[in-house]
Amino acid sequence: MPIPDYQVLMLPLLEVLADGQERAMRDVEESVARRFELTQEERSQLLPSGKTRVFTNRIGWAKTYLKNSGLIDNPSRGRVRISDVGQAVLSKKPKAIDLQFLRQFEGYRRFRGEEGGDEDPVKPVAPKGGENQATPLELFESSFQTMQTALAEELLGRLQTCSPEFFEHIVVNLLQAMGYGEGRVTNYSHDGGIDGVINEDKLGLDVVCIQAKRWQGTVSRPTVQAFVGSMDMIRAKKGVVITTANFSRDAMEFVNRIEGKRVVLIPGQHLAQLMIDHDVGVATTGTYKLKEVSNDFFEEEEVV
Repeated sequence: MPIPDYQVLMLPLLEVLADGQERAMRDVEESVARRFELTQEERSQLLPSGKTRVFTNRIGWAKTYLKNSGLIDNPSRGRVRISDVGQAVLSKKPKAIDLQFLRQFEGYRRFRGEEGGDEDPVKPVAPKGGENQATPLELFESSFQTMQTALAEELLGRLQTCSPEFFEHIVVNLLQAMGYGEGRVTNYSHDGGIDGVINEDKLGLDVVCIQAKRWQGTVSRPTVQAFVGSMDMIRAKKGVVITTANFSRDAMEFVNRIEGKRVVLIPGQHLAQLMIDHDVGVATTGTYKLKEVSNDFFEEEEVV
């Protein structure tokens, strides 16, 4: 039989998790494949890139949409379980779960960048008129953006589960990849939150202080203010506070009023995008070149 598309796989995937047990994704994939009686040949079919199995790719996207819609949880790497929202959905015995069904959930709309008011809760990714009226280029670009968003969400999830020490090293590596000079994680005691420093010149005359907050909650002003005060210990005038979460409004207002120092706040979503942009913690799995006919090449000079 043809391999089901990722939307068709959403309900069976959720049903496999109905007992509330935490499972490895490879076991979930196996269970769903058996439900559809897929042969080994069908399950081994590869995408055109030749690097990823079609079924694994589709079950992965089904998981991604269900997770970001709040129907399943991802407690640790490669493991999933149904959420209370997912149980509530199954209790209503839906005939199918697809993208249209998921639009009722705020998490889905946020994931797709479609947050809006009650009158217009969803802004389609494709141009107005529906996806079937989008050009191949528009579909390609919207699909690419969806994949980038999913990658950023996965990165943020991994960052939130790594150790605080490892997170500090990630932050220093990122700033180095961005071209901010040589950096190191500090071992200061009573440092007020200086987790690392970047020397923008070889003599260390221009120093950037770093604070790395692997938090779930909001980073508030007192935390940022303590960090700014600790910068005086090494006479630094520049600082960066990076978190996996967000900053409170008063923290953002505070850094805008600081005299004599420049401190930048980087929230979780921005951090994930910077890691993608500078190839930190990510790997390129494929490269596609879009080409078009060169009109200049085919311009024939008028023969005199």
